[in-house]
Amino acid sequence: MSTFSELFNLPDLEQELEISSSRSSGKGGQHVNTTETRVELHFNIPASNLLRAEQKELLIQRLGHRLSGDGNLRMYSQKSRSQSANKEDLLRRFYELIAKSLKPVKVRVKTKPGLAVKEARLTEKKSKSQKKDLRKPPKDDY
Repeated sequence: MSTFSELFNLPDLEQELEISSSRSSGKGGQHVNTTETRVELHFNIPASNLLRAEQKELLIQRLGHRLSGDGNLRMYSQKSRSQSANKEDLLRRFYELIAKSLKPVKVRVKTKPGLAVKEARLTEKKSKSQKKDLRKPPKDDY
């Protein structure tokens, strides 16, 4: 089975992640009160040795609203009653977020409307104008 870093063509950042667990809220009944199934991840972007400087800048720029003051990304998962399932879900979402943030933005190429489109718009305007002219009462010429 391949790792998430290979799936998203990213370096293996797991060695730079701080992963901890705590007691989860949510489903599980009394089981919730005794087991640590919530998994939390901390990733310090500026301190990363595996990312290039331009990648760090891009991540800080695009994920700025999700970062703490010192550039720390914090994510957690508590969907499942299993700590291992939560960890797997968290790592998948982390790599998806990093890959999406590092993906270059496609530049929009401006285009002009074609001749046929322009003509169709003008004929539509003319027909609407004629339709509205027909609704008006006739003019009395004295």
